Amino acid sequence: MQSFRSELEDLNNPVVARDIIDLEKKIRLFREGKIDDDKFRSLRLARGIYGQRQSGVQMIRIKLPLGRVSTKQLRTIANISDEYASKNLHATTRQDIQIHFVSLDRTPELWARLEKDDITTREACGNTVRNITASDLAGIDPKEPFDVSPHAYEMFRYFLRNPICQEMGRKFKISFSSSEDDSAFSFIHDLGFIPKIVDGKQGFKVMIGGGLGANPYLALVAYEFLESDQIIPFAEAVLRVFDRYGERNRRMKARFKFLLDDLGLEKTMALVEEERLAIKHKSYAIDLNVLPQSTSPVFRGVDPFIADQTKFERWRKTNVFEQKQKGFYGVYVKLPLGNMSSDLARTFADIVDQHASEELRITVNQGYLIRYVRPEALKSLYVALDQYALAEPGFDSVADVTACPGTESCALAISDSTHISLALEKVIREEFPDMIFNTDIKIKISGCPNSCGQHGLAAIGLHGSTIKDKSGKLLPALVVLLGGGNLKDGNAIIADKVGVKIPSKRGPDALRLILNDYEANAIDGEYFHDYYKRLGQKYFYAMLKPLGDLTTVTPTDYIDWGEDHNFILHTSVGECAGVIIDLVATLLYESEEKIGWANEAIQQKQYADSIYHSYNTFINTAKAMLLTRETKPSTQIQVLNDFQKEFGASGIFGAADFKEFVLRINKQEPSEEFAIAFLEDAKRFLAEVSAYRKQETTEKEAVAK
Repeated sequence: MQSFRSELEDLNNPVVARDIIDLEKKIRLFREGKIDDDKFRSLRLARGIYGQRQSGVQMIRIKLPLGRVSTKQLRTIANISDEYASKNLHATTRQDIQIHFVSLDRTPELWARLEKDDITTREACGNTVRNITASDLAGIDPKEPFDVSPHAYEMFRYFLRNPICQEMGRKFKISFSSSEDDSAFSFIHDLGFIPKIVDGKQGFKVMIGGGLGANPYLALVAYEFLESDQIIPFAEAVLRVFDRYGERNRRMKARFKFLLDDLGLEKTMALVEEERLAIKHKSYAIDLNVLPQSTSPVFRGVDPFIADQTKFERWRKTNVFEQKQKGFYGVYVKLPLGNMSSDLARTFADIVDQHASEELRITVNQGYLIRYVRPEALKSLYVALDQYALAEPGFDSVADVTACPGTESCALAISDSTHISLALEKVIREEFPDMIFNTDIKIKISGCPNSCGQHGLAAIGLHGSTIKDKSGKLLPALVVLLGGGNLKDGNAIIADKVGVKIPSKRGPDALRLILNDYEANAIDGEYFHDYYKRLGQKYFYAMLKPLGDLTTVTPTDYIDWGEDHNFILHTSVGECAGVIIDLVATLLYESEEKIGWANEAIQQKQYADSIYHSYNTFINTAKAMLLTRETKPSTQIQVLNDFQKEFGASGIFGAADFKEFVLRINKQEPSEEFAIAFLEDAKRFLAEVSAYRKQETTEKEAVAK
């Protein structure tokens, strides 16, 4: 505890320090059985603490906006992984870094250590605005109309700890692409931004309502062009609509894409427009200098001897490109599974410092981008990287497989997604070596249908599953999807399920069949998705169906990749608080907290924040009372409707006009006068409900006696 307190003393940001102290307090209350398990899960997830497949340990997700990480920060994360975790850094498809096997009780201290180097875990998981991703090329892309890095970073800062997006029905994802190539995949995000210049003004094509998961949706166009100063106000209005109307009870229907599908684009945009009056800023100018400019050391070394000149040339063709800044190159590092040991991370940071800018970018396919390499430093950089197997050619090619952690740590994973990806890369490397130059075909694997490995947008996608033989015995299996891809400028194709489920150990055979057929039957220059579309789903079903034949299974088919025993299906088990919790009391306690936050926000002249905290007090308190009537509304708007219906006739709490009374929130400018009045109304409502609840409880106890 002393170490934890001393770490906090070194922090310059009192808001962060208080946040960390609050986490430590909530962990203690949870251990004592005083916080409901579901509520505690929500709280810890919003602080980047995710329960692992293995009992009693946590995965910590470190939030790196834009995938931007300095060599100093990389060393810090490596050192922390040594002390608190498993000495491995895992780069994700959302440009985060994850560390694993962390004790829950040590997470506040770990978080404090990270924050000293301006690294956060806040809102890396949970029902929040997740890490805001961006093209790793941003700022150096020869095709970009302008650098989107400041825009993405300003949006990250704006929504971090913002009260409108702390307890939504589900997560919310935002991306910024650097050009019309759309390498940040705007089409699978809740909000995706593609930069444009119209009439000399910077702005964005705005995509809305995309998402993968078990039910993928392609995003719709909200605006062909929205000026830069409007993107944050628009995002805030969208989030307010999602918070109020989004599903909360049925988790599988709680993403924004389902709300958009239910309401339609026109009605959704009308609701967004209704929120405009109440948002903090009607215009929000982006500070284009919010991020420091990159620098690169002058290279004073000499050209080293390169033993394998062929490999060097292949690396240079596939992993190196000239930046828009003349005289500098970007260099990609292909990282199998996105994993790097903490020792290697420190060595890698040293190599980068000697040859390039200290600023790295994590890529959406789990690699790293080194920036601002001078041409005279390329050979030395290659040799230094190659010494540690970090100069493998074929970045972002068919040989660069993307995979989620799967059964290695995720509680939801069904079958292996990591070891098989290495087996598939081996097939490419040894049997199709020239395909490292093919950047059209992407192979992506997830351990379950939820698409953390992005299999839904792959040319060749696989996700974990199970299959039963005739005796009912389970085998680890793969579902095959084909034909997905990025068509650029917000357009894409979602991969089709071919209709074949095969034992996992036959994955390499499936890949061989597909690639051999592509080489034999694709028209010269034909993209994979066009080849797939031309031949059709039935063609590939017939091709792969024999691999699903279970009359020919062998003993090894019952063993998953990376295991030495027959397959065992894991089922996720929730954590247990150990005692029965009064959920109504918990909700009322949280309402008290929100009142405090609303009051603090007024003192800091953050009137819009205060108003939203007061609004959440109304929602939380009304929900508590509805629980006493066994009513569990699934959206905030339903909370208002149900409360008015349940209590309106009695006139209790002024319920007859309760919905209209609370929804003044989007009918008023966020002024000091309204913030104070709304807070007083929220306090009064909470006091009345608490008194009513106390009286009702007392009467029930008297009857029980």
